[in-house]
Amino acid sequence: MGIWTWARGAGRPAVAAVAGLALLAGCGPGSPFATGRAEDPAVRQPTRTDGYESVAVNRYLWYASLDVLSFLPVESADPFTGVIVTGYGVPPGGSAAYRATIYVSDPALDARALNVALFTRSGAPVAAGTAQAVEDAILSRARQLRMQDRRL
Repeated sequence: MGIWTWARGAGRPAVAAVAGLALLAGCGPGSPFATGRAEDPAVRQPTRTDGYESVAVNRYLWYASLDVLSFLPVESADPFTGVIVTGYGVPPGGSAAYRATIYVSDPALDARALNVALFTRSGAPVAAGTAQAVEDAILSRARQLRMQDRRL
């Protein structure tokens, strides 16, 4: 039986299983593949290991979120999972009260790592443009913080 006959025959599930196990073996908690990218120690928050998953958030996005939305009272913040929940507050020069939930989901300083949800007192989400403007302000502030940190 040739190699091609064997690969097309009954041996294919076994080969797939062995290949799958080899891939999973390289994804343990100490593996560089655990988060999908090499981690820069300058952008990591403290991490907590729950079983085999490691959670890390970008510290610049974290601090920038708290800085930009400083007019909102913080109800809960977990730097290990990257979730910030605020209470209602009125922005400077505004008249409507908002609350926000911020989720920093990745150690990269990237727009994909940030998710901001804003709500009014009625519980309705705000206009998409407003949420986008807040995300842009947080990303700009995070880049400023990173540049200040690099100068030291």
